[in-house]
Amino acid sequence: MKPPENSEKQSDFPCTELDAYGIIPSMKTCKIPPETDVLRKRPHHAAPGKSDEHFTPAEIFSAMAVEFDLDPAQPEEGRAFLSVPARNWFTRTDDGLVQPWEGFVWLNPPFGGRNGVVPWLKRFVEHGSGVVLVNAQTSCGWFHEFAPLMDAMLFPNGKTKFVQPDGTVAKQPPMGVVLMALGSRGVKALQNAEAAGLGLLVQKFERLAA
Repeated sequence: MKPPENSEKQSDFPCTELDAYGIIPSMKTCKIPPETDVLRKRPHHAAPGKSDEHFTPAEIFSAMAVEFDLDPAQPEEGRAFLSVPARNWFTRTDDGLVQPWEGFVWLNPPFGGRNGVVPWLKRFVEHGSGVVLVNAQTSCGWFHEFAPLMDAMLFPNGKTKFVQPDGTVAKQPPMGVVLMALGSRGVKALQNAEAAGLGLLVQKFERLAA
C-alpha cells in the first residue's frame, strides 16, 4: 500500500550551489516545508541589489577606544547617525576603493553583490594598518583566504545589531561578525575591545622551534 503523502503545504525554494567564495553561481528549484522558510533570509550585508548602508553600532568603537585616520567606505545617507571616529572618509561617490589610503583605517565595506567584500579585503591587506568588519562566514573560501593574513581577529559576543540610515536599530541578523586587524594599532584596538568585554580575541603567535 502506498504511504500517504505529506499533506503539509510546501513552497518552492531556490536551492543553491556555492562556489569557492560562498557565492551562488547557479540555482535550482526545490521543495521545502514552510517552517524552514527562515532559510530564505540571506546574511546581513550580503543581499545583492539591497542597500549596503548598515552602520556599525557605537559600542564597538567605544570598546576599541581608538581614533582612525580614514574610513574609505562611509555611507552618503543617514550620516547624522554615524558613530565612526575617523578624521577623513570617502563615500560611494568618491569610490574609496580606488582612492589613496593613508594612516590607520576603519573599514566596514559594502557586502552586497557577488564576492563584494573581496576587493575591499585585498585593498585592506595591501594597506596593512587598520580594522575591518566582515560577516563571520567561516565556511567561505574568502574567509580562509584572508583570515590567516590578519594579525588579530575579534568575534563579538552574540549577533551585532546595526544602525540603519533612518537611525533605527536593525533586527538581529542571522549571523555574527568578526573584526579583523592588521598592524600594531589594529591589534591594540582589538585588545582594548576584548578587555572591555566585547568578545573573543584571537591573535597570531610565533611557533617555537621543536
